Amino acid sequence: MKPATNHAMPQKLIREPTAAAKRHKTWNRMKRFIPLYLLFLPVLAYYAIFHYAPMTGVVIAFKHYTFMDGIFGSRWAGLAHFRRFIENGDFWVIFRNTLLLAFYRILLGFPAPILFALLVHEMRFTKWKRFFQTVSYLPHFVSWVVVYALLYNFFSESGLINLLLKSSVGHTFEFLSSTEYYRMMFVGSAIWKEIGWSAIIFLAALTRVDPDMIEASAIDGANRWQRLWHVTLPSIRSVISIMFVLSLGGILSVSFEQTLVMINPQVAPVAEVIDYYVYRIGLLNTNNYSYATAVGLFRSAIALVLVLVANYVSKKIDEEGAIW
Repeated sequence: MKPATNHAMPQKLIREPTAAAKRHKTWNRMKRFIPLYLLFLPVLAYYAIFHYAPMTGVVIAFKHYTFMDGIFGSRWAGLAHFRRFIENGDFWVIFRNTLLLAFYRILLGFPAPILFALLVHEMRFTKWKRFFQTVSYLPHFVSWVVVYALLYNFFSESGLINLLLKSSVGHTFEFLSSTEYYRMMFVGSAIWKEIGWSAIIFLAALTRVDPDMIEASAIDGANRWQRLWHVTLPSIRSVISIMFVLSLGGILSVSFEQTLVMINPQVAPVAEVIDYYVYRIGLLNTNNYSYATAVGLFRSAIALVLVLVANYVSKKIDEEGAIW
């Protein structure tokens, strides 16, 4: 008889990978993407140098900054500059102007590129679709100085629109020098300039809409409006939510360049916004850098709160419609 054999295998020792082995494994994974990292490096350097490094200067909002003492050598002021801004008689006027212009731009300017993208997407002729897309992009690359020159030629006292109005109704309107029409001109020109460029992201999202769903709804008897409302828009809902949250981040950053070229003494009571106020107080006046920085930081803090609230609400409504 053969002696009984022990079939039990010897227990193997399981060794934990050493730190050197982990680093080697990580490097093997990363080296495949070195070309992509090199492509990303200029972008990283740009944001690090021009966006993050200057943030150290925000500390002067809490100091009595002087050029001789420098950023870190100046005396502390605490919240004195913030109290000065809030207690200033111009605070509520400037804050109200900023909120109103931002509200109108969100109310009218945010849906405009969505509607434009839907109209372009529904076009059947590809050549006309490309033509309208290209033409709508062009104003984005035009300077605000040129845009205001066009506005002046059309809406000034001797402009084309006023000449037509004078011949038809007998009198002209002060479109560019009246507080009554300033907000309309401001928001309207901003929409005209950016509607095509802002529609790009929505046009890209519309290409992801499932054509089978649209065809199935058409077979079920849905007309074009019903297909648009019940199929197309729900398919890009998450993109709309994300873009809305991002737009709220700049709700108080009403276009400084546009304000700078359109403001004049006649419309200043309704045209001066926080960004222009920072420019006027901080750069046009002497040694008001700390105060101007405090005003800018105040605006950024409110914008951050709005983004956080909007992101929280969007996440509750749609899990995919939030940024984080």
